[in-house]
Amino acid sequence: MATPLVVSEVFKSFTMHLRDGIKLPVVNDVNFSVASGECVVLGGPSGIGKSSILKMLYGNYAVDAGQILVAHRDRIVDLARADPRTVLDVRRQTMGYVSQFLRTVPRVSALDVVAEPLLSRGASAGDAREKAAALLSELNLPEELWGLPPATFSGGEQQRVNIARGFITDHSVLLLDEPTASLDARNRAVVVEMIADKKRKGVALLGIFHDEEVREAVSDRVLDVLQFSPRKAAA
Repeated sequence: MATPLVVSEVFKSFTMHLRDGIKLPVVNDVNFSVASGECVVLGGPSGIGKSSILKMLYGNYAVDAGQILVAHRDRIVDLARADPRTVLDVRRQTMGYVSQFLRTVPRVSALDVVAEPLLSRGASAGDAREKAAALLSELNLPEELWGLPPATFSGGEQQRVNIARGFITDHSVLLLDEPTASLDARNRAVVVEMIADKKRKGVALLGIFHDEEVREAVSDRVLDVLQFSPRKAAA
């Protein structure tokens, strides 16, 4: 599909239960789309709602109103209204996500952490581990670490495992939340090229990049989230 992700009239607020149920608005009337082969960057100051938008798209946050439409298995799914089983299937088959932090099962090796998304889609263990090894090598993670659990790694090493896990599949939509934040210049350059490769393959990417050099290298356009902020509406 030429435009696999469309966000329409999305509103989000948080209810502060410890403060008499006060509602704190996060974003108002969010509207945008992401085309295949395009990388759209969410811009604006910290705290404006960028990560909240990604979490709504991935189904981690519920929305108050609006639609999040994704092309999934030859049909259009509204993630704002989808049941949990459908959301999980979208994550497995259509929409990938690289978060800021790696969450893994203790004692599972880095190689198996990276391979798991392919295994969940039916790939053989050998093929999944071979592709995982190739990505970890591309991201310059020393081979002696591949058999160890990532919980023992440094922040930059964990993030490289996180990136490899997010990039291993052929999801048609990929969400990126500060994927290069903990990386050195050498590995930032690797990730920039990995994003370019995803674009060449027709993946629709939506990301947050506070590193200006990386943002300029990967973005086709920057979407200013300030336009969706309740702060602007109140000004």
